[in-house]
Order: sequence, then structure tokens, then C-alpha cells
Amino acid sequence: MSGFDETFDWVVVGSGAGSMSSAMVMRDAGKSVVILEKMPYVGGTTAKSGGVMWIPNNRFIRAEEPGESAEKGITYLDAVCDDGSSAPGTSHEKRLTYVTEAPKMLEYIISKGVEMERATDFWPDYYDDLPGGCKTSRCVTAKFFNTNELGEWRTKLAPGFAPFPAKLDDGMKVTNFMHKSWGIKLKFLKIAFRVVGAKLTGKHFTTAGAALQGRMLKAALADSVDIRTQTPVKEFIVEEGKVVGVIAEVNGQSRRIGANLGVLVNAGGFAQNQAMRDKYMPGTKAAWSNTPPGDTGDLFGEMERVGGVLAQMDQMVGYQTSYAPGFDKDFVKPGGQGITGKPGCILVDQSGVRYMNEGGSYELYCQNMLERNRTVPAVPSWAVFDQNYAENYKVLNKWLGKPEVRKDLVDCGYLKVGETIEDLAAQIKVDPATLRGTLERWNGFVDKGVDEDFGRGGREYDKWLGDPFKDGNPALARIDKGPFFAIDIIPGDVSTYGGALIDARARVIKADGTPVPGLYACGVSTASIMGGVYPGAGASVGPSMTFGYIAAKHAAGVDNSI
Repeated sequence: MSGFDETFDWVVVGSGAGSMSSAMVMRDAGKSVVILEKMPYVGGTTAKSGGVMWIPNNRFIRAEEPGESAEKGITYLDAVCDDGSSAPGTSHEKRLTYVTEAPKMLEYIISKGVEMERATDFWPDYYDDLPGGCKTSRCVTAKFFNTNELGEWRTKLAPGFAPFPAKLDDGMKVTNFMHKSWGIKLKFLKIAFRVVGAKLTGKHFTTAGAALQGRMLKAALADSVDIRTQTPVKEFIVEEGKVVGVIAEVNGQSRRIGANLGVLVNAGGFAQNQAMRDKYMPGTKAAWSNTPPGDTGDLFGEMERVGGVLAQMDQMVGYQTSYAPGFDKDFVKPGGQGITGKPGCILVDQSGVRYMNEGGSYELYCQNMLERNRTVPAVPSWAVFDQNYAENYKVLNKWLGKPEVRKDLVDCGYLKVGETIEDLAAQIKVDPATLRGTLERWNGFVDKGVDEDFGRGGREYDKWLGDPFKDGNPALARIDKGPFFAIDIIPGDVSTYGGALIDARARVIKADGTPVPGLYACGVSTASIMGGVYPGAGASVGPSMTFGYIAAKHAAGVDNSI
């Protein structure tokens, strides 16, 4: 090859988790690697996420539940993921590859010094009632991490949303239920002591996605992976139909970088590109997304230009949120799942009608909201709850427990309050008889212990979102004590879910199913191998890590079984 400013064996675009696993495999194979990241920070969307990986048959669940198996994992995925023209990114072959290779990937990164653990013993699959569904937890996370271990790279790690020394699960329990359990109060004290200890010793801890990316970055640097920030890739270089390198921008100048074995695209999705959203998922907004500003889909057009096919572009990993004060300035948008999933709160559209199970998958929740909005105005919808709820759950008590805060929220138009149901209906501009009928129907289901409309509380995941300290069904509680409240809920997201079609070896494929030579992709730069379904917590990060790992093994020729 001629005309390159420099050449590597493996060129990776983007610095998400799959980039790091891929780079380490290549370095172990004795190959040279460069990771090119356009932003000033390393970590991508993964660093801002919960950093959870959904991995069936992983070492942690097997140690506690010998009945777990790869067979159960693929049975579940085949039950929950629909094959067909609307979801060409998924297939039995790709799902089976994931179930087979994800535990191997996990063992590999652990062998590289990346400390992992079971997220919790209770974080059920989102459709745990289907065949093969797990009612405990297949979720894996990184242990919290002292970013000082990165040395001079510490300031280049993208910030996360949880800069404290605790398991993600413990942090959620403390936030929601500390006032209900002495055991959770003890967890809080332990976390507090660690925080104080960290300040005294100068440590800087983080958890969730930033901890995963911090640990992956540390391992990649130990393997002498060349990582470059502020180096956006603008174009693929193609010779005789093969992708042989990229054109990157360095300090305003173009630089041609060759790739002997291939290019891996793991550059995120297009959640922050409003023009692409308008084209592929009209009615959604970049301003509602929890993704970092660099998530603009820069290379989607390039993957098409060289023969790749984009699919499932109307899909996103929805994450319900709310226009709370400070919404536009929040690093992480306020989550609606922890509000409407608790007993004593329901979601109604702009006609005052309840139209879904408020528990369940956040991806399905937002999909239902957008679907409803096609026939009945439902963006925004209203989370409706009462005084019992406001007193019972700290997620809102921080707002409603202080009269001056409540007044501010009402005065700015965010919080709607009515002494009666009819008063609240007037506030949210719905027919009072309709809203009363909706609440009476809900209360009747609560009395029976069964949601006859949408089955809320019938799955273990619904119960996980509910209140484990409540008698009876943890997902159901009456709404009958005034005053009554409402806040808006909108269909935000944590990522888009469509992109280039890949095969089971992570190669970008053409319309005829043959690979584009030299081009691989993983993460949300691809059409999800789960199709349009989110089967469990970590169904984006897990596949990104795994298919980055698969891509490198295939390109390096170190595992002929793939």
C-alpha cells in the first residue's frame, strides 16, 4: 500500500467498550492497533451508561445457579426476538454466536485484569415470563474504580453519572429505599465511609459505565494500544473493493491511516443528530437523549457508501424521562422509569386514559408511547400519583417534601396539583370523568391484586421496579389520597438501536449478504443483533464488547471457530 502517512494492522473508530476488547485481542495476537476517538474524552456512550452487560451463562450466575446454561440463554433470545424483514439485524445464528461468545469475552477481559462482578442477585430479564427467561440476574458490571490508576489518562476518561465508590445496584437501593430498611441504611453508611476515606486519601472513585471504561482503558494502555483523542475519522479508504484504511483529521489536517487487517467501526449511534432522527424516527428529539454530544452518526453514510446496508434505523433504546427544571442542563436526564414503575403511579395519555404496563422494559415503554401518539396524543404523557406516593418514595420526596420546593415546581408549570381528581384533570387538560374512571379502574385492579388490562406486576421485572417492602403485589398500589399530582413523561433514550448490518463475525455486509472486505462494526453503529427488542439490562454494552472481541479474533485469524 502506498500513500499512507502511517499504517497499523487494526484501526478502530470510536472508543466505546467494544473498541477496547477488540484492541486487546489484537495486541495479544502481536498486531499493532490504533483507536481514533473524535471527542476529547475516551469512553463514548458506554462511559455515560450504567455499564451493565447482559450475559447469559456467565461465571457469576453459574457459581450461584448451576441450572443456568447457554441453552436457556438462546431459548430466551429466540422467544423474545422476532426474525423478519422489520428486524434484519437479528437472526438465530447471530444470537447463538452472542450467547456462546459473550461468556468467553467476559473471561478474556477478566484475564486482562478488568475486575467484574455480578451486578446483583435480582435484576430479572425484561421478559422473564418467556421460555428461558431469568428471574434472578444475568447482569454483570465492573467493580467501582479509582481513576487515579489511569495516571495522566485520568483526565481523558469520559465522566460518568455515578462518581462514588459503590455498586450500581447499591446506589439504586440507597436512592429509593434507604428510609425503609436498616440494611440499606447500613449500605449507605458504608458508602459514606468510603467517600470520606477517598477524600482523605486523594482517591477518585467512579462506578457504572465510567468504571467499566476506566478499567478497560487501563487494560488497553497496559497492552500498549495507541489511543488518540480529538481525531475524527472522515472517510474510508477503499482499494479494489476493500477497506484498507481511513482518512482522519488531525489538528485540521487530513491524515491517511492504513489498516492491514481491517477497520472496526464502533463510533456510536446518531441520537444527537436531529436531521437523522427526523428522517428515521420522526417525533423524537436529540434534546431528549442521554447520549453524549458526539453521538452524531458520522460514519453511517460512509458505511453505506462502501456497500454496507443500514437497517432498524427507526429503533432506539428508549428511556423515559421528564421535563423537570434543569432538564436542558442536566448531565443525565431525570429518569421516568423509577417514577412510574413504583406502585401508586400510573401513566395516562392526553385523553386521561392508561395505555400500557408502566413496569417492564424502558425500550418497550417508549416504543408504546410513540405508537400511542400516532392515534391519541401521548407525547408527553402524564405520570399520575397521590399524596401516599409522594410521602412514600424518596425519588419525589426531595421535591414534594418541602413546601417551598413544591411551590417552585408548581409556579414554573412543571408539577400539576389538584386537591381532587377533577382539579388535577383541569390542570392537565383532560376530561375529569375519564381520569376518574381510569383511576377507579386502576384501584379496582389493585384491590384484586391483578392488573387485568396490562398485567403489571405479573413479571419479576415489574416487581423489581416496584417496592420490595410493600405487602402484596410490589407493583400495585391505590391512588386515592389527595392531593393528586402529575408530571410529564417523554420518550427519551440512551442510544439509537439501528445501523449497519453485520454478520456473525461482525463484518459489515452488503445487500446480498456478502461482507464488505476489510470493514467490521459493533455496538450501536450496527443494527442490533437483538432486533428491535431489549431483552435485559446491558443488551447494548454486552453485544458491543462481544462483537468487538469477535471482530478482532476473526480479522487476526486467532480463532477459526468464529
